[in-house]
Amino acid sequence: MSTSLEAIVESMGGQSRSGQREMAEAVMEAFSTGDNIVVQAGTGTGKSLAYLVPAARMAREKGPVVIATATLALQRQLVERELPRLAEAGADVSWAVLKGRQNYLCRQRIGEADGQESLISQEQIGSRARGSLEEQAAMVHEWAAHTPTGDRDDLDAEIDSRVWRAVSVSSAECVGESRCAFGDECFSAQARARAMEADIVVTNHALLAIDAIEGVPVLPDRSALVVDEAHELVDRITSAVTGELSVAALERLVGEAARVSDDQGSLADAVDDVAIALDELAEADAHATTSGRITAWTPALSLALARIRDSTRALASALSADLSADRTATSATANQDSSDAAALQRVRAGAEDVFAVTGRLIALANSDVVWWSQDSGRGPVLRIAPLSVGDALAESLYPEQPVVLTSATLKAGGSFAPTLTVLGLAPDTTCLDVGSGFDYAQQGILYVAGHVPPPNREGASMEALDELADLIEAAGGRTLALFSSWNGVDRAADYLRVRLGSRLDSGDLGTLLVQRRGESVAPVVQRFMSEPQSVLVGTVALWQGIDVPGNSLVLVTIDRIPFPRPDDPVMSARQAAVDAEGRSGFREVALTRAALLLAQGAGRLIRSESDRGVVAVLDSRMASAGYGGALRASLPPLWFTTDGSVVREALVRLRDDG
Repeated sequence: MSTSLEAIVESMGGQSRSGQREMAEAVMEAFSTGDNIVVQAGTGTGKSLAYLVPAARMAREKGPVVIATATLALQRQLVERELPRLAEAGADVSWAVLKGRQNYLCRQRIGEADGQESLISQEQIGSRARGSLEEQAAMVHEWAAHTPTGDRDDLDAEIDSRVWRAVSVSSAECVGESRCAFGDECFSAQARARAMEADIVVTNHALLAIDAIEGVPVLPDRSALVVDEAHELVDRITSAVTGELSVAALERLVGEAARVSDDQGSLADAVDDVAIALDELAEADAHATTSGRITAWTPALSLALARIRDSTRALASALSADLSADRTATSATANQDSSDAAALQRVRAGAEDVFAVTGRLIALANSDVVWWSQDSGRGPVLRIAPLSVGDALAESLYPEQPVVLTSATLKAGGSFAPTLTVLGLAPDTTCLDVGSGFDYAQQGILYVAGHVPPPNREGASMEALDELADLIEAAGGRTLALFSSWNGVDRAADYLRVRLGSRLDSGDLGTLLVQRRGESVAPVVQRFMSEPQSVLVGTVALWQGIDVPGNSLVLVTIDRIPFPRPDDPVMSARQAAVDAEGRSGFREVALTRAALLLAQGAGRLIRSESDRGVVAVLDSRMASAGYGGALRASLPPLWFTTDGSVVREALVRLRDDG
């Protein structure tokens, strides 16, 4: 394996690294023996090729290999750069990307919208605010006329989920290619057909969850599985299998059902029943707590949920009868028949989904976490998530094929044990740390501002914000300032505008860029890279998957240790469950999660062998608390100090040299 890897890397003009060779050998061994393996491969290792080369061989010998990623950025890197380079180097391998059906444009739904009078004209769009839903809808319809893939991610624009929902369907909502007037042109079906013929199928964690956890066969049969960005797997799977129920969703279901019922027979009765149950839930909402975990139902909520369960079951049954009758009826046109059937199927799928969620909610099993949350514009929402996904993974994923789980950050406190536990892997699972391609101690500094007060509920202290501004000035801008909350982003942005105002206005520090809620991070990151000396302030989406090598970034600041929020119902429940077993929920859940996210944030700094800089943590607990050592052991081995003057001098030298 090492010989073929080295030949491929050499043909690409690169140089094979020892960690890359070690990982490739271990992955091939796992594939050959049918075992599972966990591999931590730091930045600069070349881990993609270290699993792609064995995957290509495995695919040729035993059948397709599936690779699941957490982020679109890595997915694109694999299919647009790594796999083509592998093929150009002589590897005989084919590949395809496969996503959930709702990620693809539905020609049936586009056809329905094209026939509606409500389609917004270009003249109407011109009189409305840019970026409005109407403008987005027109953009999607224009794109639909020429897109070869129908893949939402190929649309170079941010689209509101409500707009996309109007032109796409889930698997349950799809009437099926054989009954659809556009079945031969279905984007999702075409993507699936390509995947069924490919040696390597690149997908996402969410689709893997549907295939493995929910038991819906959406991925092709495979000889092996690689899970990259495996530090994200638990959260992505939890999100994919979380169910929700809200008054807004029920109102939409009732409205859609009424449009297809024609106020006749059992279907109309079922719609009326759901509407009644909807009123009961809304009334129960008014007397329920609007946030927090639920461990028992009030009588009012229990009755409302039972009525919704029963009435949506009746609604789904009535719609099934209508669909059966529709199959035998003669329609005036095939397109109309297809449109009617598609509308019925979408409403039935919605009813079945609500029925399934309410059934889970009523059961209120110890293996689930149920809570209220307040969503802007939607009011109270009931959500249900699994307490643990480890058991489900152990039962349905690992026994089916050899699995390689890899990431740059899988060790917490210097140990793989916490990751093995949350992923449901046996304690004796093979684990390997192949290190990194960089000399972190020579390239960077880890600075913990031990003199500033710990953050409180409001976020970073004023002393910490002062420290942030001092560091930015020393670095001459070129800073990625990471915050654990949107409140922290807003406070820091306001403070920096005042404190650094004159230097920002003069252009001495470049531009202050601020990530905005709900907006794609790609444009602001691109601007940050193209404008040296600028400062980028942001939260969650910037902690990982952002690659800014070179002089545009010499300082990464982190406002606080990213522990889970105390009011996070799922994480709190997981901590409590570990405590109940006599172990430490804080260390196994909260500390592990914080350590991995902290390592991801710190990993934004050193992205190439020539990079230099500082990671500054503005949370004194990293230096003073008993768990600080475990957190530092989770980070890349940067040179550590709590001396701010040494750090500022180093940043000034970098500024003057750059």
